[in-house]
Amino acid sequence: MQKLRTADLITKKLTEALVPESLKVVDESHQHEGHAGHRPGGETHFRVYIVAEAFSGKSRVERHRMVNAILSDELKGSVHALAIHAQAPGETR
Repeated sequence: MQKLRTADLITKKLTEALVPESLKVVDESHQHEGHAGHRPGGETHFRVYIVAEAFSGKSRVERHRMVNAILSDELKGSVHALAIHAQAPGETR
């Protein structure tokens, strides 16, 4: 079985746990070359844009904790940085 790319694994885990209306996972590793946590081949720095009903009534901190808990294995391992943009349906930035 082929190993999932980190971005695909993040997408899979968040989709299964939160059933988002929309989800975009962006690998920004190339922007961090020469900085802490960067490795050849990337897959270390990510930005997540997610809209899910599960975030309704939750604070920004609670939303981030939810995402961090779902991705805890990745954050302990290969993922050095994760920027999270989490919204409930109907919210605007």
